[in-house]
Formats: sequence, C-alpha cells, structure tokens
Amino acid sequence: MLSRLVLVSGMAVSLKANSVVHHSLIQASRSLHTSSQSLAPVPPLPEKGGKVRHGIIPEELFQLLYPKTGVTGPYMLGVGLLTYILSKEIYVINHETFAAASIGAVFIYGVKKFGPSVAAFADKLNEDKVAKAQEVKDLAMTSLAQAIEDEKKEQWRAEGRSVLFDAKRNNVAMLLETNYRERLHMVTNEVKRRLDYQIALQNLHRQMEQEHMVSWVEKSVISSITPQQEKESIAKCITDLKALAKATQAKATA
Repeated sequence: MLSRLVLVSGMAVSLKANSVVHHSLIQASRSLHTSSQSLAPVPPLPEKGGKVRHGIIPEELFQLLYPKTGVTGPYMLGVGLLTYILSKEIYVINHETFAAASIGAVFIYGVKKFGPSVAAFADKLNEDKVAKAQEVKDLAMTSLAQAIEDEKKEQWRAEGRSVLFDAKRNNVAMLLETNYRERLHMVTNEVKRRLDYQIALQNLHRQMEQEHMVSWVEKSVISSITPQQEKESIAKCITDLKALAKATQAKATA
C-alpha cells in the first residue's frame, strides 16, 4: 500500500514537473524564434556547478518538492522508490550490487582524498591558460592600439597633404617665374650687347671718317701753301710773339 502511494505521488509530481518543463521549453522556443537577435556579449559560464546533496542530487529537486511535500518529501520519495523497486524485484540485489558499492566507495574515497589536489592542479593549468590567453589578448590590444594611433597619424598626414601640395605648387610657380625672369634678363643683356656693338661700330666708322677728313684737309692745306707764304707766316708769327712779349713786360712794370 505504501509503495503504491509513493508511486502515485511520484508520478503526479513527475507529471507536474514534466508539464512545467514542457511549458518552459515551449516558451523558450517561442522566445528563441520570435525575439530579435542581440549583439550583447554572452555571459561567461560559471566556473563551479550548482549546489548538490549527497554528491549527485541537485538542490533544485529539493526546492521543487518542498512546497508540496515539505522538508522530508524528497527523502520519502527516494526511500519509497527504492522500496518499490526492491519489493517488486525490479532490481535484485546480487554480487554485482556489492561490487558496484565497493567501486563507488573507492571512487568517493579517491574524490575526497585526491580531489582537492587534482582540482588545484587543474585550476593551476586553467590559470596558466588564462594568463597566456590574457597575454596574447594584451599583445593584440597593444598592437591594435598602435595600429589605431598609426592610422590616426596617417589620416592627419593625409589632411596635411593639401597644405603640402599648395606649398609645392607655390614653389613650382616661383621656380617657373624665376626661370622666366632669368631668361628675360639674359635676352635683355644679349640685345643690349648687340646694340652696344652696333653703336661702337657706328662710332668707330664716324671717328675713322673724321680722322680721314682731318688728315685730308691738313694734306690739302699743306699742299696749297707755297714756300714764300710759309716764310711770311713764320715772320708774322715771330712779330706777333714779340709784340705780345713787350705788352706783357709793360703790364708787369706798371
């Protein structure tokens, strides 16, 4: 009678739990298919599992049964199920049961004895992996930050290219203007030199013509003077010089 009561209560609780789980799964599937995708980061997985009792029974099962069965309900459910299985010979105790119990005891002893050291070793390995991953992440962040700074500097340089191109354009214009003025000055000097040459050539022709004219006139005058006229002119010059000397002496004595 007790086994039947336990079985009926367990089946009711399991049906109710299944209905709740089924309803939650339906709601989750509906929310999954109808909700918009979120770009928020996924929360990290917990490093430790949830609370359990007796090593394998989750705490949520006890919390689920507490409102209906009270504090002793989960234990009575377990004992009732075990009694039902054993009384109906669904499970028969034999040598394999003792072997399984021995193996379980050894396993529990190994977990209790070596569990903390193995967990510490596993945590150390995990911390080393996390440290290496963090180091790689820091290096990547540093390189990316440097790349961002370089990109900003290149953008700043690209913005200054317009000013640089204007300065280069002005320099090229000044060079072209300087070259133009140098060529203009060279042409002016060359034209002036040729004009000076023509002026010098004309002056030389005029001077040669004058010299030739003077020499021709002198020759003509000299050839036209007779010896008698030459003597008379010389005498006349001497007389004039003497008269000029006497006048000078008279002025000096007065």
